[in-house]
Amino acid sequence: MISHTAGIRRGRPTDADAIARLTREAYGKWVDLIGREPLPMQADYVDAVARHRFDLLIDGDDLVGLIETAPEGDHLLIVNVAVRPAAQGRGFGKRLLAHAETLAAEVGLRGMRLYTNERFVENIRLYAALGYTVERTETLERGVVVHMVKPLTG
Repeated sequence: MISHTAGIRRGRPTDADAIARLTREAYGKWVDLIGREPLPMQADYVDAVARHRFDLLIDGDDLVGLIETAPEGDHLLIVNVAVRPAAQGRGFGKRLLAHAETLAAEVGLRGMRLYTNERFVENIRLYAALGYTVERTETLERGVVVHMVKPLTG
């Protein structure tokens, strides 16, 4: 269940360290599965905050989730969505994804894009339940990337 005290605010350059810590926590569970750190764990968040939009989900005084987005043509690309492990299962990820869709619709974009590792089955299941479909898969040296899209209506 989503906390009624949780709010979303825009990320700032001073949030880069907290963003990096939360992302490392959230993606840590995947290291053993894929045999390496997922790309979001390796990112330079000082640079990322300067180049992309971050929206942070704050519950009380705690950063519990984030979504990193960037316009890509007529779609909004979800670069990273992460929720602190202790806060998972409470609807925060869905709330962040819905927030990104609202942002995209407000500026007239036609849809959403994201990508994930094919081995992150629970994430793919969540995205599919939220209306995302597989656009294509891409085999890279580090694994198979699943590219997913969702059109925005209205």
